[in-house]
Amino acid sequence: MAGQGGARALFGSALLVVALASTSAHAGNQKEEALADSVRLALSNAINDARPPKPVFRDEAGRLRYQQWFNEMSGRLKKRIPDEFSRTEFLEAAWYEATRAGLDPGLVLGLIQVESAYRKYAVSIAGARGYMQVMPFWTKVIGDSDRRKLFHMQTNLRYGCSILRMYIDMERGNLYLALGRYNGSRGKPQYPNAVLSAWKKWEFTPTAVAAR
Repeated sequence: MAGQGGARALFGSALLVVALASTSAHAGNQKEEALADSVRLALSNAINDARPPKPVFRDEAGRLRYQQWFNEMSGRLKKRIPDEFSRTEFLEAAWYEATRAGLDPGLVLGLIQVESAYRKYAVSIAGARGYMQVMPFWTKVIGDSDRRKLFHMQTNLRYGCSILRMYIDMERGNLYLALGRYNGSRGKPQYPNAVLSAWKKWEFTPTAVAAR
């Protein structure tokens, strides 16, 4: 990303330092593929939905199950994101974007663990950015071409979840192949196995709740 002015140059330098200092993740190189117009439009509409990532529930039982999940995940995530406000904001957005895309939030958390180790400003060797290591070309294909937004938490999660959902649909529900496609390594076992293993660490089984 070309910087303009001292502030942007300092920001870019800080990102580079963070990326170089961070431990390597499994982030690969998502491939730019020819998409049907209908798929491109659906992705674009999903990305540009401006509604805030606040969970909405059909009933009290759903809200209670979400609260259980949030409390459990907040405890597990505390070492990775120590600040309570940042952790709350992240979990609300992760749950919202995952369920919005029809994904298990635990799968998304596991993928983030493998892709970026929960580093908001992670940058891979291939140039993938943020929590879900989204390649910048996606901002041109389905967004507004502003690559900087991939370091915005909700935007990054929105892109990542929407793209993974697309790949799952393209692979007719085959999560193993979809994960490989997300990583740019379709057919190779290392990345899908890493994500599926990490997913187990973020699985959640709610206890029985009674709606009031």
